[in-house]
Amino acid sequence: MNRTAELVVLAAEDGTPVGTEDKATVHSTSTPLHLAFSAHIYDDDGRILITRRALSKRTWPGVWTNSFCGHPGPGEATEDAVRRRAEQELGLRLDRLELRLPDFRYRAVDASGVVENEICPVYTARAASPVDPREDEVMEVQWADPLQLTAAVAAAPWAFSPWLTLQLPLLYPERFTSPE
Repeated sequence: MNRTAELVVLAAEDGTPVGTEDKATVHSTSTPLHLAFSAHIYDDDGRILITRRALSKRTWPGVWTNSFCGHPGPGEATEDAVRRRAEQELGLRLDRLELRLPDFRYRAVDASGVVENEICPVYTARAASPVDPREDEVMEVQWADPLQLTAAVAAAPWAFSPWLTLQLPLLYPERFTSPE
């Protein structure tokens, strides 16, 4: 079976593109820094869409996370990549796409030793269509009250993706302040 390679853009420390690598091989125990994005999608009632990653995912399989993540392709605007990935992964059209955390980046290692090492701006948007997830990407979806989600992440961060646990306090700092 011939597979068309999905290329990930490798990056210098300052975010400058420095090359590409096949997505199928970029995530390993020595993953190079690369460009990515995260998206948090809301419905008209203010609920946030969280997803449980498919068990076939290379990194953090079966873990609850934000709505979706992805990688811009070479020469692709990140906003275009967000819209493309929403459609590919969740069958979802977006409204009101907004860049919320332009400088977010992280490095995390999963239980198998695979490393995520990403410059990963964070976007929010409103769902403009129903969710229709692809089984090979997402095994479950849930619309969650943001207050309940932030409480769950604060109480049990190990049950969620590391990027979600890092992003939520930045998106909702008032909900993650420690009592004095």
